[in-house]
Amino acid sequence: MHRTARAQISGRIQLLEDGDPKGLPITVVGRDWWALQELIRAGERGCTPISNPAPRWGHYVWKLRQAGVDVETVHEKHGGRFPGHHARYVLRSRLVVLEDVRAAA
Repeated sequence: MHRTARAQISGRIQLLEDGDPKGLPITVVGRDWWALQELIRAGERGCTPISNPAPRWGHYVWKLRQAGVDVETVHEKHGGRFPGHHARYVLRSRLVVLEDVRAAA
């Protein structure tokens, strides 16, 4: 049996520049929409794969950037048993959410 996956969530946003609409509205779907919502909720503190676990944060951010959304990457060091570094993503675009759709499962 073959099943085609379809995003269960999506949203439409309008980017703003000096309070005015910038370009046409953008539709964001699936995990990309989830990631954008997390970035909106986080505000200036941003999101990390540690505080907001998700399988592919870097890819979600890349796709949002391709759509025109400005997301800053801040590189941070961390200690612990497995020291290293991680990215913190901070939404820099001003935007308004026009629509938030959650399809029935």
